[in-house]
Amino acid sequence: MALIDEETIAANLGSGAWSREPLRAEVAEHVRSQPDRPAFISELERCSWRDYEARALELAGLLVAVCPEPGARVAVLLPDGPAVHIAYLATEMAGLVAVGIGPRAGDHEIAHLMRKTGATVLVTHEVLRERSVDALVAELRRREVVVDHVVTVRQPPAGGSEPRLRPPVEGLTPAPRDELEARGLGPNDLWLLNSTSGTTGLPKCVTQFQNRWRYFHQLAVQAAELSPDDVFMSVLPAPFGFGLWTAHFTPTYLGAPVVVLDHFTPERMIEMIERERVSVLACVSTQFLMMLNSETVDQHDLSSLRVMFTGGEAVPASRAAEFEDRVGAAVLQFYGSNETGALSRTTLKDTREQRFETAGRIIDGMNVRLLDPDDHSDVTTPGAPGQPACRGPATCAGYYEDDDANRELYTADGWMLMGDICTIDANGYLKVVGRTSDFIIRGGKNISAVAVEQEVATHPAVRMAAAVAMPDPVFGERVCVFVELHDGHTLTLDDLLAHLEARGVSREWWPERLEVRDELPRSSGQKIAKGELRKEIESLIESA
Repeated sequence: MALIDEETIAANLGSGAWSREPLRAEVAEHVRSQPDRPAFISELERCSWRDYEARALELAGLLVAVCPEPGARVAVLLPDGPAVHIAYLATEMAGLVAVGIGPRAGDHEIAHLMRKTGATVLVTHEVLRERSVDALVAELRRREVVVDHVVTVRQPPAGGSEPRLRPPVEGLTPAPRDELEARGLGPNDLWLLNSTSGTTGLPKCVTQFQNRWRYFHQLAVQAAELSPDDVFMSVLPAPFGFGLWTAHFTPTYLGAPVVVLDHFTPERMIEMIERERVSVLACVSTQFLMMLNSETVDQHDLSSLRVMFTGGEAVPASRAAEFEDRVGAAVLQFYGSNETGALSRTTLKDTREQRFETAGRIIDGMNVRLLDPDDHSDVTTPGAPGQPACRGPATCAGYYEDDDANRELYTADGWMLMGDICTIDANGYLKVVGRTSDFIIRGGKNISAVAVEQEVATHPAVRMAAAVAMPDPVFGERVCVFVELHDGHTLTLDDLLAHLEARGVSREWWPERLEVRDELPRSSGQKIAKGELRKEIESLIESA
């Protein structure tokens, strides 16, 4: 199941970028050296290293019993508590591939990801977002998804045995530990498939293997001088890159605890930082802005914080400075994506201007280039804009079974592309100055404008739809949809959202403003002139 060729593995092992050890070996070492120290902390439970390994082994044994073929896919649909990380460790132990599904995914997306990956086993809670697992499975089967087995895991503060097969299978025997030891995944094997927004249609699946996050971890340790004495808090969705390195990998490599929230609110985040004396916070820019805007931020002692990693969207310089001044923690970021990992980073050694006005210095090991977006020739003029490309130890292994998407992701000679336009100055500091892809970045989540338009266009009243970003002081951008309607029809935002909910569309795709026009503006090529629509919504917001 190795994704990576032997030559690349040997080179990265030789440089120290990668390791021969899988994550479960790190967990086992912490069980020997500090069994009772917390690995994960939530509002409702403290999961020690001993508990983490034991619960993962129990789940792994059951998964092998119902899914004996090595490399089979297991869909994991859980909120961001300890249980989701236990499930990811369990699939590694069992030699299975996790399909990480975001807890806010709609039925349409869940069904697509399970069909795309061939996952027929689902790991979830008995109740998720106030819906029973039985209702969820019935809906998935109605959408022609094959669900052979459902495994539910404990949902604090409820007790009881864990995990449970629903319905139970008589005579089923979980695999013993010695069988698991012969099945476990290696650090270069396909370990997890997670979704990423596509420029068209439904999400693509990114092929994840552990060693890319081992390298990313080293970059983070250098940037922020991280140590086992740190207490982490990650308030990001676990299936995605930012959430993976800040909750699943770096704390485990260090043997440090990480605080996770099954449901984010800025008030919960603030309270838990104080309660657990968090020193390293990881959140998208929207989340720290919500924190600064909360009435409770000045009512709690946040002096334990020394570093905040943020990103996923533009980091507003003035608010980052405000965060540092009010909280006393340095603001750092990586520039990259779920696919590329990291191309640049800011560090504690950078000046405030470098940390707030740039995306940091490019990372030598990632071999970053700027290319002409049309012909992929190198941009050679210093400071001139170009599309970033990279090739190095932090990149994924491409998209899962998607040749068309991979042709867009890579240049013809194998360099992985970002969807931005950037500059790099004489000192190697990168700035993002534009985009090549039609994305709306809301609270760190890339939302495909085309995908939103396709869903909105399924409403019987809609003749034409155009989704654009509208500026927002907290989320950075929100989704606005301009529509032309069929003759004799009317449409309200509430009507449209009810239609999208009935279709099972993920809430992140739901428009937050609807503008109805007799006719949408067209370019000379008869395409919808989105530039005009962006200017129009900006003007409407400014004049409101």
